[in-house]
Amino acid sequence: MRPASSPRARAARGCRWPFPALAALVIAGGATPAAAAEPLRWGADSEGGAPYVYPDPKDPRSIVGFEVDIATALGRELGRAPVFVQNQWDGLIPGLLRGNYDVALNGLEITPDREQVVRFTIPYYATSEQLSVRKDESSIDGLSDLKGRTVGTLKFSLAQRMLEREGGIEIRSYEGQINAYEDLANGRLDAVLMDWPIAVYYSRPNPALKFTGPPIGRLEYGIGVRPDDTHLLEDLNRVLVKLMREGDLRRIYDRWGLWNPETEQLFQRLTGSSSALVEFTRAMAEKRSWSDRVRQYVGYLPLLGRGATMTLVISITGMALAVTLGLLLALTYLYGPRPAAWMSRAYIEVVRGTPLLIQLYLIFYGLPNVGIRLTPFFAAVFGLGLNYAAYEAENYRAGIQAIARGQSEAALSLGMTQAQALRHVIVPQALRLVIPPVTNDFIALFKDSSIVSVITMVELTKVYGQLASTYYDYIGIGLLTAAIYFVLGLPFVRLARWAEARMAVDRRVAVPARRRWFGVGSKPAVG
Repeated sequence: MRPASSPRARAARGCRWPFPALAALVIAGGATPAAAAEPLRWGADSEGGAPYVYPDPKDPRSIVGFEVDIATALGRELGRAPVFVQNQWDGLIPGLLRGNYDVALNGLEITPDREQVVRFTIPYYATSEQLSVRKDESSIDGLSDLKGRTVGTLKFSLAQRMLEREGGIEIRSYEGQINAYEDLANGRLDAVLMDWPIAVYYSRPNPALKFTGPPIGRLEYGIGVRPDDTHLLEDLNRVLVKLMREGDLRRIYDRWGLWNPETEQLFQRLTGSSSALVEFTRAMAEKRSWSDRVRQYVGYLPLLGRGATMTLVISITGMALAVTLGLLLALTYLYGPRPAAWMSRAYIEVVRGTPLLIQLYLIFYGLPNVGIRLTPFFAAVFGLGLNYAAYEAENYRAGIQAIARGQSEAALSLGMTQAQALRHVIVPQALRLVIPPVTNDFIALFKDSSIVSVITMVELTKVYGQLASTYYDYIGIGLLTAAIYFVLGLPFVRLARWAEARMAVDRRVAVPARRRWFGVGSKPAVG
């Protein structure tokens, strides 16, 4: 997951952590009193997978991983309780800069481009890239053998940069490591290049895959800190040196089967499996009966339920904003002064013509540059609401223009003002007409709420990704998650049908009862 920086290369550009300075940090003492009373908030992506940070296979409500152990050790030494903050991996540095957490600890490679944005501690782990192929593959032994091949890797990682520099390789980048190794086993890829710890946990236990060739390159992980947090950086460096000297980090890496000195020879000496590695491999390879699977799926329901609750809250709040703003946009476009009408139309066209994902990024990561900082929840609500307002405006416009002109003329002839005619005559009739498309848009928004996981929101789809990546079960958990989406959305469809019936003013076309599945559809006309 993460770009390299050798000691020699760092020395060439000026090593920031010479050993005398580290010794001075060790002698200098503990954390500042102000920091001791505060929790140590550390950001990571629990969907990233083992062995970094991932849901415990035995209890998915808690997270485990060697970096969880490191965060615990750091918090203990600093006198600050470690608090995990979920964040998408490729947004760790933006989340750090906007103050969502104090440090970014999730396999971040120390690279020159990242050092221009954040400051890194001394490296806490060094490793290399490992190439994996299928068991029956014998023609690939290194990067030079990948010309003309299809190779999978992690998005924005050092491995991806290596493959791009090599040239002549079709690269497929993935958000998570599991999917790449599954595609390799299924024949969609010729090879996978990822960090050695990832390969140890996802490639080596897979009977269909094998390592090939020697370790490639070198990379070092560091803890990211905001540029102005110099005291925290000094405290972390001091504690890391202490943990290294006293053997705490070695014991953590031994437990996870990740102890690998900086040379290739010492990598190869790692022949035994640690308890954590054995436990993880057993959990992944264990064959479960249907009854065991059902019990396991039932155990997922509390986690999925919390994610579903967040999805509902985001969707309902966002839709309330969308229908309100959409009506204002439609009325402004149809009845407002020309400049306001042009602005309304421009908003509708721009929002409908740009991806929702880009809009969410702009709201969450872009607005802080102009002094507006929204929490992930409010960023999700505003992003979905502002986006769908453009679609609702078009629904309302169509509904209003579908009302016969005589309705408006009759209201005005009775002495009503234009505003009164809209409020009491036109808009109520238009609302009745637009209930079906508005309901359809709500269902679409309900499903699109899954996108907000990219701005650190943990909702239903994010929980599904975390569980599926932990248990290699994308089908069973996926069907369970889809069923939850369906069950949650169905009541809103029924509510819309009820509202249509309540607001109906004329007889509808009869529909045979046998065609009304689940009670959805028009009822036969009465009388």
